[in-house]
Amino acid sequence: MLVVLYGCETWSLTLREEHRLHAFENWLLRRIFGLKGEEATEEWIKLHNEEISDLYCSLNVIGVIKSTIMILVGHVARMGEWKGVCRGMVGKHEGKRPLGRPSHRREDNFKMDL
Repeated sequence: MLVVLYGCETWSLTLREEHRLHAFENWLLRRIFGLKGEEATEEWIKLHNEEISDLYCSLNVIGVIKSTIMILVGHVARMGEWKGVCRGMVGKHEGKRPLGRPSHRREDNFKMDL
C-alpha cells in the first residue's frame, strides 16, 4: 500500500481519481483476503465491499492521502510567506483562465478537505 502513497502529499485529487483509488484498494484487499468459503453449498464466493471493510479496519487510501496533504499544508503555512514554498503552493497564476467550467485549484481542494 505504501507504493500507492509515494508522493501523495503533492497530489490534487479529482473525484475520478478518488473513485479509481478506492476501486484499486478494494481490488488489492480482495487479493489479500481471498475468497470466502460457504460451508452449506461448498462454493467459493467473492467478498463484498462491506465485508472487506469489516475485515480491514484501517483508514482508507483517500483518508490517508487527504491527511498527508493537510500535514504538508500545515508545514507550509508555518513557514511564512517569505519563503517561496508558500507562494508556489497557493500562489495566483498570471494570465486568464481558459473558457468553460473552471477547474479546481489546489487552494479549493484544501478548503474542501478542511
